[in-house]
Amino acid sequence: MNDGRVSEYQFYEFLAVDRPLGHEQLAELRKLSDTARITPTSFTDSCHGDTFAGDVTAMVEAYFDGFLQLTSSGSRQLALRLPARLLDLATAQRYCWADPADAYQAGEHVVLTFGSDDPDEEKTLDGDGWLASIVGVRQQLAAGDHRALYLAWLAAIQSGEFGDDATEPPVPAGLADLTADLRNLADFLRLDPLLLDVAAEHSASVDAAGPDPDEVRDWVTRLPDGDTADAVIRLLGVDGHLVRAELLRRFRSERGQPQPTTSGTRTVGDLLDAAETARSAI
Repeated sequence: MNDGRVSEYQFYEFLAVDRPLGHEQLAELRKLSDTARITPTSFTDSCHGDTFAGDVTAMVEAYFDGFLQLTSSGSRQLALRLPARLLDLATAQRYCWADPADAYQAGEHVVLTFGSDDPDEEKTLDGDGWLASIVGVRQQLAAGDHRALYLAWLAAIQSGEFGDDATEPPVPAGLADLTADLRNLADFLRLDPLLLDVAAEHSASVDAAGPDPDEVRDWVTRLPDGDTADAVIRLLGVDGHLVRAELLRRFRSERGQPQPTTSGTRTVGDLLDAAETARSAI
C-alpha cells in the first residue's frame, strides 16, 4: 500500500580516466544494473531508494578514477583516485582525514572522498557532465598543486567539522585564481565564496602561464636518454595524460621550484569570523 512517502532519488556517475575498462570488467559491471549507461570509460545510473546494486567503494578502488553521486535529499558525494606515486597519503591527510573530506590508500592508489549535505537546497539531479567538469583536478594534484585539497578542507570547516581552535593546513598558491575544474569543485562542495576569498588573502599568486619554455627546453635536453625515451613512449600510451603532470612535478623538484605554499597560521575561528565580517559588510 502506498503510504504517501516518496523514495529518495539517486544519480551515480563513474569515470575511468587513466585506463579504459576491458571486456571482462565491462561484463562484471553490467551485472550490477540493467539500466546503466556503460562504456569503456564511464558508468552512469540512477535509481530510487537503495536499489543500486553496486558497492561504490569497491567500484572506485577496482575500476574508476572519479565518482559522483547526487541524491534528492541534498547529499553530494565525490571520489577521486590517483596513483600513490603522484599523491602520497601523508600529504593528502594534512587536509583530508575524516568525513566529509577523507583520504585513504587502496593498493597503489590514494582515494580522496569529499561530501556536502544541504537538505534545504533546491535539488538539481541532472548530474550528467558534472564529474567531467571536475575530474581534471586529478592532473593538477598529480603535478603537485594542492588547491583541491585545501578547498575540501575549507568545505569541511564550513560544515562545522573542526573546532574553532584548529589551525589551517599549508595554504597553496593560486586560491584567488582557480582553474575551471577547481571552480566547479568549489561549487559542487557548496563552498561559501566569501570564505574562499578570506582564505585566498594568505595565498601566493601563481603564474598561470606555467614554467618558462627556455628553462623547460634546457632541462629536457639534460635528461638521460632513457628517461626521455620512456616519457615519449608513455605519452603515446593510455596514461599519456599523466606524463605531463609527472614531468612537471620532476621539473619543479629538480629546479628547486616546488608549488609554492604559505604556512597555515590562522585558526578555523579566524577564517569563519572573517567570512562573517565580510558578509555583514555587503
